[in-house]
Amino acid sequence: MSKYNVIPVSVDDYRLKAKKRLPNFLFDYIEGGANAEETLGLNTAEFRNFKLKQFVMRDVSKVDTSTTMLGEKCSMPLALAPIGMAGLFARRGEVQAAKAANKVDVPFTLSTVGVCSVEEVYNATHKPFWFQLYMLRDRDFVLEMLDRAQKNGCTTLIFTVDLPLPGLRLRDYRNGMLGGGLKGKISQAAQLATRPWWLYDIGIKGKPHTLGNLMHKVNSANDLDKYKAFVESQFDPSATWDDIAWLRKHWHGNILIKGIMEPDDARATINAGANGIVVSNHGGRQLDGTSSTISKLPAIAKAVGGQAEIYLDGGIRNGIDVVKAVALGAKGVLIGRPWVYAMAAQGEDGVNKLLTLFHHEIAAAMGLMGVNHIDEITSDLIDY
Repeated sequence: MSKYNVIPVSVDDYRLKAKKRLPNFLFDYIEGGANAEETLGLNTAEFRNFKLKQFVMRDVSKVDTSTTMLGEKCSMPLALAPIGMAGLFARRGEVQAAKAANKVDVPFTLSTVGVCSVEEVYNATHKPFWFQLYMLRDRDFVLEMLDRAQKNGCTTLIFTVDLPLPGLRLRDYRNGMLGGGLKGKISQAAQLATRPWWLYDIGIKGKPHTLGNLMHKVNSANDLDKYKAFVESQFDPSATWDDIAWLRKHWHGNILIKGIMEPDDARATINAGANGIVVSNHGGRQLDGTSSTISKLPAIAKAVGGQAEIYLDGGIRNGIDVVKAVALGAKGVLIGRPWVYAMAAQGEDGVNKLLTLFHHEIAAAMGLMGVNHIDEITSDLIDY
């Protein structure tokens, strides 16, 4: 049986299905990292450095994976991370992912640069979701987005701080997605021709392919290159912690600061008024050659000392990884590539099935470790 014809179960299975369905430049966009992709590889590989302890003959007849994250009851300590342009990986992809997350009772996070706007996601789900934003040069636009997010049910803001300028993602240049000029457009057209399913289901039926939250800011509504140019022109390399304090004054919900990799920055995040921290290196897509997120988590958890909730982003590929992250000090995790692979392969149903698998894996791990509740998962259950 071909590796592409298996019934998808794991993240790797969905990844193979996604690779078969997506044009190469889109698969590379979600799959790739910065430069030589060293950090990208470390994010997943270094989970293996931490081993779980197994205890037997304990009553585990009432295993409960549920928890609260920023005051929100969740079926497990997991949320869907923000993914830019997710609507190019499945038809109205952000809406499909939000619906799947709601069915499993975990938070969905909409990216600023999602294809679907905050209004579209809320109108399709009528449930609160998390929203991700950058510190843009146009502070009035930041305030506008905060207002729109709040009016559409968002109670938690994930603020990404590791993008003062974009990392060098070389795959995007190789496949013609960036900087390719006419040759790049010809290359993309050739790649699209090999994916008739994508052309029909997403290319035609999935329109419009605008970035919904930015439509009124870009003159050429259907030109993704124009959107990219606008977003990159808005990254603010002069932003400091004072800007986070400014944000705190204007957003009355929860704030998670995403992109923290050092204890000093974690302490600064708390001082600026944030409710939580996301230990993240942007999925290995910004600074290559830096450490994995899981290796940084224990020191950051120690530095924060319970003053804010800590989340981990990067490298999580199964429920066992989730348990390890919680044991090392995370309140929960954010997954990005896994849900996009599942959505590209099987839409909302694929995301739902993958999240259900994560739930089962977490529950099984807890039972085999001899614990019944999430708050019983501590560093005492880790072999270093």
